[in-house]
Amino acid sequence: MYDFDKLHNRIGTGCYKYDALNLYYKRDDLIPLWVADMDFGTAPEITLAMEKRLQHPVYGYNFRLDSYYQAFIDWVQRRHGWSIEKDWICNSPGIVPGINFAVLEFTNPGDKIVIQEPVYTPFSGTVKDHLRTLEINELVNDNGEWRIDFEALDRQLQGAKMFIFCSPHNPIARLWTKEELLQIGRLCKKHNVLIFSDEIHNDLILSDNKHIPIATLEDFADFTISGFSPGKTFNIAGLMSAALIVPNSKLNKRLKNFMFKMHMFAINSFGMVAFEAAYTHGDAWLAELLTYLRNNSELVRQTLTNSLPYLQIAKQEATYLAWLDLRYTGLSCKELNKLLVEKAKVALSLGTEYGASGEGYMRLNFALPKAVLELALNRIVETLKEF
Repeated sequence: MYDFDKLHNRIGTGCYKYDALNLYYKRDDLIPLWVADMDFGTAPEITLAMEKRLQHPVYGYNFRLDSYYQAFIDWVQRRHGWSIEKDWICNSPGIVPGINFAVLEFTNPGDKIVIQEPVYTPFSGTVKDHLRTLEINELVNDNGEWRIDFEALDRQLQGAKMFIFCSPHNPIARLWTKEELLQIGRLCKKHNVLIFSDEIHNDLILSDNKHIPIATLEDFADFTISGFSPGKTFNIAGLMSAALIVPNSKLNKRLKNFMFKMHMFAINSFGMVAFEAAYTHGDAWLAELLTYLRNNSELVRQTLTNSLPYLQIAKQEATYLAWLDLRYTGLSCKELNKLLVEKAKVALSLGTEYGASGEGYMRLNFALPKAVLELALNRIVETLKEF
């Protein structure tokens, strides 16, 4: 029903992924496989809803109607089996701003905050930018299988105020198991640590298992803020709308008061419409998207590992971001980047952007039409076959 093979020219639209290539890679003739958005047009149901809103010529201040909240509540129940209440929802222009709001409201300068690296770059920035103390729980690559060092995490959570968690994980594409989530939640409860769970990729599940929001387990909802957004799922991140689920009434009141003082209660006219349309009408489009992403993921694995036997790829359980282990080349991330840019003419994300432990890794975004992905992968193979 939906055409994910269609090529969309995004150059000149102010698109970060394409129009910022010169800024970061010093050339603009690259296939961009870096920024984490997709090269697919969004669900037509979302576009139609926005076109209908566009026909009304007034774009003044907005108020979220009950239908907005109900669409999200129904989606979370339908897709994740979690019955949430309207009062639990704190609106935010994005999950990363939400993390910043939580850090500012619930911690003080100097407080310890734990993250797990390699991880999405803004996590560490959020901690350091607000003069909190960063504690890194290094994720472990156990012969290609990524796992959590729970003994170290237990020690590191002692005296911490917050744990910023990525679930599913970017960039290692892990879908955490119930057992892992239980261990995390119990350790945070033991040490009285607030969890901020960034679950922006929670609809992009490529394995046969299901995403489990950590707040749905035991009593973890009492000390968890869960970040949800249609931004990644429906490729509408630029419309800046997200929802923070905060069941604890005291935490909820504090966060809403903080966001009110920051004047963050308003919403973009089209972000509001897209949010509601995505969560009301997006199921069929998402089902086809996931099939396409699974096929692309397999194409990445087969093309690269069949031709480059020493290259390892993290098991792709979720997201559209492949985590490539290129340490066998003996090159640093900067050297790998230079080689791939100059010879393969592709732009990947350097593993070191996700922490020092990302040295020798590169992140590849495979959410693009198959024909372009095939071209990019063949260029990578040709470039790296000498190692």
